[in-house]
Amino acid sequence: MQLICRNDVEDFAAWKVVFDSDQEARMHAGMSMLQLWRDADRANRVWMLFDVNDRGRAQSFMDDPRSEQMGKKTGMTDSEYHFVETL
Repeated sequence: MQLICRNDVEDFAAWKVVFDSDQEARMHAGMSMLQLWRDADRANRVWMLFDVNDRGRAQSFMDDPRSEQMGKKTGMTDSEYHFVETL
């Protein structure tokens, strides 16, 4: 299973520093980064693709108030995420 996420951020460079510092927490949640994209037309829109080995743990990580606090710390203004399966 994969997880596709979109974040709109105030400052990409600042967001990236904080995002990179949270890698270990994502790994403990069973999420492995597959790809990171920056929108070609909106420099402060970021797309991420993760491989997820345990949806429950990944969902708990996404729902954890610390994740919301991390989002605020990164200057995230909007986000969405979707669990998807390869067909």
